[in-house]
Amino acid sequence: MEETVYYPIGQQDFKTLRETNCVYIDKTRYIAMLSAPGSQYYFLARPRRFGKSLFLSTLRYFFEGRRDLFKGLYIDTVDWDWQPYPVLYFDLNQHRYAEPGVLDRIANNMFSKWEEKYDVSVLSDDLSIRFQNIIETAHKKTGRQVVILVDEYDKPLVGNLNEKESFEHYRSKLASIYSNFKSSAEHIKLVFLTGVSRFSKLSVFSDLNNLRDITFSDEYADICGITEKELLDNFHIGVENLAKKMRTSYEGALKLLKTNYDGYRFAAEGSEIYNPWSLLNCLAKSDIGNYWNGTGRPTLIVEALKRINADLQSYFNSTCTDDELKGLDLLDPQPLALLYQTGYLTIKSYNFKRRKYRLGIPNTEVKKGLLNELLPYYVNCKGTSTKSVVSKIEDHILDGEPDKFMREMQIYFAGVSYKMRMDNENNFHNAFYILTDLIGLETHTEVTTSDGSIDILITTEDFIYIIELKYDRSAQEALRQIEEKKYDRPYLSDHRKIFRIGVSFSSKTRTIEDWIIV
Repeated sequence: MEETVYYPIGQQDFKTLRETNCVYIDKTRYIAMLSAPGSQYYFLARPRRFGKSLFLSTLRYFFEGRRDLFKGLYIDTVDWDWQPYPVLYFDLNQHRYAEPGVLDRIANNMFSKWEEKYDVSVLSDDLSIRFQNIIETAHKKTGRQVVILVDEYDKPLVGNLNEKESFEHYRSKLASIYSNFKSSAEHIKLVFLTGVSRFSKLSVFSDLNNLRDITFSDEYADICGITEKELLDNFHIGVENLAKKMRTSYEGALKLLKTNYDGYRFAAEGSEIYNPWSLLNCLAKSDIGNYWNGTGRPTLIVEALKRINADLQSYFNSTCTDDELKGLDLLDPQPLALLYQTGYLTIKSYNFKRRKYRLGIPNTEVKKGLLNELLPYYVNCKGTSTKSVVSKIEDHILDGEPDKFMREMQIYFAGVSYKMRMDNENNFHNAFYILTDLIGLETHTEVTTSDGSIDILITTEDFIYIIELKYDRSAQEALRQIEEKKYDRPYLSDHRKIFRIGVSFSSKTRTIEDWIIV
C-alpha cells in the first residue's frame, strides 16, 4: 500500500502541523542558535510565502515549553529546561491596512487579551504605554522574561508605499509600539521580527541600535525555504509521483522542480533555496504550475519600473552594492531593492573583492509571473490572446521558421494600442524581450561578445537565432551590425543552424517595419 504524505500547504501553525503528521522540515537548530546567550533582538526579511510565519509559530511553541511537539527534532536533543515563557505574538499579516484605524483595532484586540491573561491594569489608552505595561507585568507575574514575536512587522508600511500620509501614520504608530523593545529591555528575553522589506532612512527602529539583522547572514541563510538536501531527504515519494505524472524519470522530475522553483539565495555564501509554497503545492498535486504568482501581484514593482522607464534586461541581470540592495527609501523606492526584497530577483553570486552582488531572476515560475504582469504595459492588443501568440512564436522558432516567427511578431505589434508606451527604443526592446522570453526557450539578452553585445539570442536543440533590433533605423543596418561585429563567431563551430535577423521598428507606424534574415 502506497504511503500517504500530508503536505502542510498554507499551514502556518506548528502545533497543528505536528499533530496532523504533516511533513516538517526540521529548522529547530536555528532555535538553538537564537536562544543561546548573546543577541536579544533579531530581524529577518524574506519574500512572501517563504515560511516566516511557520518559523515564528515554531518559536512560540518552543518558548511556551511544548516539548511534546518537538519529539524527534533537533531541538529536543539540546539542554533546555522547557519551562514556559510569556510569549507575546504580534500577527500583522492577516489584515489589509487600507485606512489609518486598522492597526489601532488590531493592537487593541491583542493587548486586551494579554491584559486579561496576565491580569494587567489598564492605565492608559495609549498603545505604547499599554504595551510597556503588558511586558513589565507579564514578567513580574510569571517570573520569566517576555518573548516577543512579530509576524510581518512591515505589512502596514508595504501596503501604503504609494500613500505617503498613511505610510507616515503607520510608521509613527509602529515606531511608538516598537520603542518598548529598548525601554523594556530588562523584561525581555527575545524579540524576533519578520517582514518582506528592510526600510532604510526610517525611524521604525531608530532607538534599537542593537537589533541583529540576519537577513543576509550566511549563518541563517537557510532558516526559511527548502534546500536541495532537504528536498532529497524528505520528499522522495512526492518526486516519484511527479515523475510518473510528467512521464519522466526521477532525475527528470528533480530537474523540473529545480528549473521552476529553486534558485533563491539569501546570502553571499548561502545555499540555493526552493520556494516552499510552490514546491509543496507542486508535490501535492504532482503538477508543475505557477503557484507563487497566484498569491500576490507585483503592482508596486511594475509601477516603479514604469516610472523610471527601466531597461528590463539590465535590471534582470544586474550588479549592485550592499547599500543598493539592502534598504528601501520611501522618498525614492528603487526598483532593484523592490525586486530583490519581494523575491523577483535573487543573489546569483557575490564578488568579495569588489563587495558587489550579481542578481538575476530565481527561476522559470518567477520569470513567467513577472513578465506576464509587465507585458500589458508594453504590448496590449485587444482581441489577441497573448498565450496563443506566444504558442505560435514558439512553434515557428522550434521548427526553424524565422520569417514566420517575425511575421507573428509584426502582427502582434501592429495591434498595439496607441495608449501603450511604444514611444522610444527602450520600450520597444523591452516589449520584444518580454515576448521572446515568455516563450520559455533558452532566451538571452545583451549577450556580450568580443566586439559588442547581441540584443536577443535564442537557442534551441537545432537552431540559433541572433537578433539585432533597430528603432527608426533600417533592418539592413541591424544586419550589418551583426556581420561587422561578428556576433555569430562564438557559434560557427556549433552543429546548429544559425539565423541572423536584423529588425527595424518604426515609431510612426508603431510596429515592426521590416526584417532581413540570412
